[in-house]
Amino acid sequence: MHDPFPLPCPDWLRQLTEPFANYVSLHTLPLHIHEVLFAFTLYYAVNLIVAPVFSRYFFPQIYNSLNVRTKLNWDVHIVSFVQSTIVCVLALWVMAKDEERSEMNWAGKVHGYTGAGGLIQAFAGGYFLWDLVITVQNMSIFGPGMLAHAVSALFVFSLGFRPFVNFYAPTFILYELSSPFLNIHWFCDKLNMTGSKLQLYNGILLLVTFFGCRLCWGSYQSVRVFSDVYRAISAGEFVLEDPELGKLNNGTTIDPSAIPTSDIMQFAGDRVVPLWLAACYLLSNFTLNGLNWFWFGKMIETIRKRFDPPLGSKKPEGKEGEKEQVLVEGISLQSLPPTPSTQASGTDVDDYIGTVKVEKKSNHLEIEHMEIRKRTGEEGRPISSARAA
Repeated sequence: MHDPFPLPCPDWLRQLTEPFANYVSLHTLPLHIHEVLFAFTLYYAVNLIVAPVFSRYFFPQIYNSLNVRTKLNWDVHIVSFVQSTIVCVLALWVMAKDEERSEMNWAGKVHGYTGAGGLIQAFAGGYFLWDLVITVQNMSIFGPGMLAHAVSALFVFSLGFRPFVNFYAPTFILYELSSPFLNIHWFCDKLNMTGSKLQLYNGILLLVTFFGCRLCWGSYQSVRVFSDVYRAISAGEFVLEDPELGKLNNGTTIDPSAIPTSDIMQFAGDRVVPLWLAACYLLSNFTLNGLNWFWFGKMIETIRKRFDPPLGSKKPEGKEGEKEQVLVEGISLQSLPPTPSTQASGTDVDDYIGTVKVEKKSNHLEIEHMEIRKRTGEEGRPISSARAA
């Protein structure tokens, strides 16, 4: 299936990209570089312009009261919602309309290429490129872990331009089907809708889509891609160097007679599967599946905390179940509102309290040691160690 994107790549942009693409062996990147840049610009504009304007118009009081860190997370969640919706619709459409996908054998799935699959790679690559840029710009907030995730995701999806397992680009991008519901769950907490029916129904859809798309569908497709890559590696004899890069010495080559000559294989080249390439891709895929299982357990635990038993695990309120509130200078540590100084520091409400050690002595509570980071009182005055009688 040809690339359905309505705008062709300008000749000057394609020629400008070709030297870099040839150097790193991403041979189909010049055909889709304009789509990568389009997706990157789209998501950057949503983050910088659309999300703030939309939020200030529909949620002026809540959005304007957020501190710097939460406001950034708010905008990022809007970008994630837009991106996951667009890319999942495109992927489902390509899987339904691209008839060449059904004609691919294992070799075509590893080395084959279609323009429609390249479009999915481009929009995914544009998003992860934006993710990398926004992470670098806000390293103090996102940290090195998110930076590593952005680099890894961009690397893995860029391999489709080699092309390598381009067939599986629409398949694995369907992980994102659960992302809209995850974002809605986050917004329910920020919009004071925690425990509402909307969050309950959305939480059910979140668990169902996450389990179905990431765990069942994702694990099954991982077994398929492992099998296809293994067949590609074992189909030929070992060679001393990778003809694609000319710098590596651990590759295998596929017997050309095993691959039909067609438009699908026009970029297959020498049909070499370097061991480093297979190892990097499969290890990344295995790691992501492991994280998905871990996150699913955490997701169930987090959602249950929003609702009452028996389905939920929310602790009852009242005289018996209610926790004693610790007051410092007449301010509840559990319900401090955002203040100008917390907004300027970029600290989220959930990250205010460090370590609090409380002992109950006779008729009063004595706070022996308190470490509260980046949290201030209602008048912008820092809170330090104190006693609450």
